[in-house]
Amino acid sequence: MNAKRTYLRGVRAGVPIGLGYFPVSFSFGIMAVSMGLHFWQALVISMTTLTSAGQLSGIGTMMLPGAYAEMLISQLTINVRYSFMSVSLSQKTDEKFKGIFRWLLGFFMTDEIFAVASTEKSVSRLYFLGLATMPFFGWTFGTLLGALLGNILPEIIMNALCIAIYAMFVAIIVPQTKIEKTLLVVVGISVGLSVAFYYLPYLNKVSSGLAISICAIVSAVLGAIFFPKKEAEA
Repeated sequence: MNAKRTYLRGVRAGVPIGLGYFPVSFSFGIMAVSMGLHFWQALVISMTTLTSAGQLSGIGTMMLPGAYAEMLISQLTINVRYSFMSVSLSQKTDEKFKGIFRWLLGFFMTDEIFAVASTEKSVSRLYFLGLATMPFFGWTFGTLLGALLGNILPEIIMNALCIAIYAMFVAIIVPQTKIEKTLLVVVGISVGLSVAFYYLPYLNKVSSGLAISICAIVSAVLGAIFFPKKEAEA
């Protein structure tokens, strides 16, 4: 298979991901502008990070000057899974996929790109680059359009569209809870902790970024303790 055909095969595989990213990043752009960022700042964030949950947590923390330690903790907690995905996928890359291209693999790694790339018997540089092309442009262009329209649309519409980014997380979780009932318990623990951090005195003083990290770590640890899975089941 020649280089052009390999790249285009990756692009075609990435089109559904890019289309799915567009409305979510559109909502992120609106949310970023509503929190005080300029449109170009929202665009730069999406171009250089490419992580929905990390960006959502990050813009909340950025509104608190000097909260660098909190930013580090929250982003590490949310995005560490991409490191494991990159290591896993690197076992399937061909012999030419090395050097700077390994850095690109790590940068473009998302849950959806990993899922599609993992179905390949061998992942080449051109295929992976093609696979990442549409998701990257879908995410960045959606952010730009949302950020620009965030300065134009009425506030009530902006608030409604911001819900879309949360709907994405619900759409990811719900199908899995039908397969793994214990996951529903873990999610319930996380939701309960999140509600506590929002409403309870003293706890509601904790910033959103740190609260997300605490909820994620505590619920994951409790899930591992009370609902352990054998290696053969993983």
